[in-house]
Amino acid sequence: MAQVEDDHESPASPLAALIARAAELGGGAAPVDKWDPPDCGAIPMRIAADGAWHYNGTPILRERLVRLFASILRREADGGFVLVTPVEKVSIEVEDAPFQAVELAQDGEGEDAILTVRTNVGDVVAVGPDHPIHTVRAEHDGFVPYVRVRGGLDARFTRAAALELADLAHETPDGGLAVASGGTVFPLGAPR
Repeated sequence: MAQVEDDHESPASPLAALIARAAELGGGAAPVDKWDPPDCGAIPMRIAADGAWHYNGTPILRERLVRLFASILRREADGGFVLVTPVEKVSIEVEDAPFQAVELAQDGEGEDAILTVRTNVGDVVAVGPDHPIHTVRAEHDGFVPYVRVRGGLDARFTRAAALELADLAHETPDGGLAVASGGTVFPLGAPR
């Protein structure tokens, strides 16, 4: 076990590199689950299916601003999405998942492997029971994987990250695909 921990510290480790990039970019979330401000209605903000944020139909191009908004995003019990501060909350539209899983690192192999994902907004999560992977079958794309990031918020794997995930998959007895991480096996899709 000590060897694995030492590998995380090595600058050459893919996991260390992934965490370093996330730290450079910032990320993380405010304690939005502890705040219960009044609802101030909806604003014309939308997160497109490709992860791009828009306000009033105009793309938000400042990455730090997107990360700020992402840090105060919360999913409500009814499935809606809100930006929340201690004094107000506003509803926004999310076309698919609010985040994109843009990078993947594997530490270890087989069922002992740990898959770590970095999102487009700087979150880094280790796939496991608290951050499970689930998939949706898409008509033209095969399977579309998602990972739970925090508080009911998911990240959709980009095409490149999904292909990396597929490369790490093993075949299941029924002919489907699955990946293991954190001692849990996550099915990626059933055979066609």
